[in-house]
Amino acid sequence: MVKYELLPEQLLYEGTVKEDNFFHPEALPEEVILLTHERTYWEKLKNQELSRKEIRAIGFPMSDKLVQRGRHIANGTVQCALYSRKYGVALNVAGGTHHSFTYKGEGFCLLNDIAIAANYLLHHNVVEKILVIDLDVHQGNGTAQIFRHDPRVFTFSMHGEKNYPLRKEPSDLDIGLPDKTEDAAYLKTLYEILPRLMDEVQPQQVFYLSGVDVIYSDKLGRLSLSLQGCRERDRFVLETCKKNGAPVAISMGGGYSERLAHIIEAHANTYRVAQELFF
Repeated sequence: MVKYELLPEQLLYEGTVKEDNFFHPEALPEEVILLTHERTYWEKLKNQELSRKEIRAIGFPMSDKLVQRGRHIANGTVQCALYSRKYGVALNVAGGTHHSFTYKGEGFCLLNDIAIAANYLLHHNVVEKILVIDLDVHQGNGTAQIFRHDPRVFTFSMHGEKNYPLRKEPSDLDIGLPDKTEDAAYLKTLYEILPRLMDEVQPQQVFYLSGVDVIYSDKLGRLSLSLQGCRERDRFVLETCKKNGAPVAISMGGGYSERLAHIIEAHANTYRVAQELFF
């Protein structure tokens, strides 16, 4: 999508970030992928051997270039997790591929970047407890499946109840919101839940999926947040993480408004808030 090119340009133009704030991740090594995804699925991806049904579920025409892109994106989130432990926060311009399961992809997601990064930290004994805060408008079904039996990772998804996916996988905590939910109701729910979660889980690392498909103009969202409400959402999440001393790695997630300017502005707000709070 063109937003991945325009977002950095906008942030540089307005002075929110500088060129040396960016990093360019290498392709994720295969052994790291296999900490999360089943070998059979990875081999089919790598060798372009998915069935038509499996390709249809993903929603993209398959190519080696697409798989390699996914490897770079996933490593971006791994590196963000490591940078966040140094700076408090780090952001992936892409990522948020939360519909990818251990054994399959769907919903435009091949490799689950947040799950891969979480498993990387756990495998290397960097942390013992992780909280995933998934505020994309679509439920994080793949992430929920991956960590269903792993008490080290608490998955929290607040999403549109009637939106994709039709069949939800149970997260540790799911909050389904009705269509047309606006700022006041959305933020009230978040204000009530997130501080309690931080107290109960006491995460040493947070992964935040900051999808902007919650805003009113999104073609696929069905919720009705304003741009300011979406920015306040990001502010509250990041303030809560900072207050609790939990480093946070952010993946951008979805954004499908008719007007590209709305998508860029909403994503840029996440960076602006991070810059304001942490630097």
